[in-house]
Amino acid sequence: MGITEKIAQIQEELARTQKNKATEYHIGLLKGKLARYRKELLEPQPGQGSSGGGQGFEIAKAGDARVSLIGFPSVGKSSFLLKVTNTKSEAASYEFTTLTSVGGILEYNGAKVQIVDLPGIIKAASHGKGRGRQVIAVSRTSDLILMILDATKGGEQRQILENELDSMGIRLNKQRPNILLKIKKTGGVKLNLITPPKHLDEKMVSAILKDYKIHNADVLILDENCTIDDFIDVINEQHMSYIPCLYVYNKADAVSLEECDRLAREPNTMVISCEMDLGIDELKGEIWRQLGLVRLYTKRRGVMPNFVDPMVVRADSCILQVCDAIHREMKNQFKYALVWGSSAKHLPQKCGLQHPVHDEDVVQIVTK
Repeated sequence: MGITEKIAQIQEELARTQKNKATEYHIGLLKGKLARYRKELLEPQPGQGSSGGGQGFEIAKAGDARVSLIGFPSVGKSSFLLKVTNTKSEAASYEFTTLTSVGGILEYNGAKVQIVDLPGIIKAASHGKGRGRQVIAVSRTSDLILMILDATKGGEQRQILENELDSMGIRLNKQRPNILLKIKKTGGVKLNLITPPKHLDEKMVSAILKDYKIHNADVLILDENCTIDDFIDVINEQHMSYIPCLYVYNKADAVSLEECDRLAREPNTMVISCEMDLGIDELKGEIWRQLGLVRLYTKRRGVMPNFVDPMVVRADSCILQVCDAIHREMKNQFKYALVWGSSAKHLPQKCGLQHPVHDEDVVQIVTK
């Protein structure tokens, strides 16, 4: 029996098993086995690369951040790419127009954001159907996923795509579970708790670890709401990706105003029409906010700041990351920084490497 057959068998058993207090232990073991088989499915086969050996799927990273377009064939991914970049990606109303990854650059607020149009994926993509595994693997390298959906088909497409990405270890709009796992050589399994978890106990934790052939480990659960699925994700951490996602419903011109309003009220959701050029600018702004980028203007002593070509870094960056962005050896020659802007208590403020930077700060690095 192959891995996909084993996965299907476990999924069938999970579907027919009633959830209650008496069966939660059995369900936990089934979920552990399911995650283990899925991990084996994700591992590259002999002679294949990390993205499954697919030619033309991965493209070199460029710009300050990467956004991947995920969706079914012919939902408007290529049309959106044409609207926001200067890239030519063939767009047509028939399915599978885009057969390889196509990248373009969206210039916004001085930042260069790489938009990657991935080939359309279909149901059972995580099992390799339609080369979906290679497509989904490329999306792991994204800073943000735009799930392009057909507004005329409601939430059906969204549910299928979420399931396919989840099966491949991509967690949308989620944070890493607040669980610490340290594997040891001896000592058995020790479960440490801040407050008793509602959905986990020592018996369950030990059984799942045993299924993964882990017999000695320290487990610290910091959140009482952590579930069996969360714990399994921590065990398989190297195969997990936690990526923000925007759900973008295209073809808004083909549905009623009431339906547009209903869709737009869903969390992390935008409604657009590439055909009518509606909502595109608003979506660009939301992409910028979701990426959490900040612009910095660098300055040399006695010279006006460069306001034309800003440096773009992550929102949680400090002067240390600014130095690394300029040159990886600069932090070794660093003396202090002068900062003008909202992050400074006075203008200019003399700062060290750990000073956090804000959007549109002016920074002057002084070296030894």
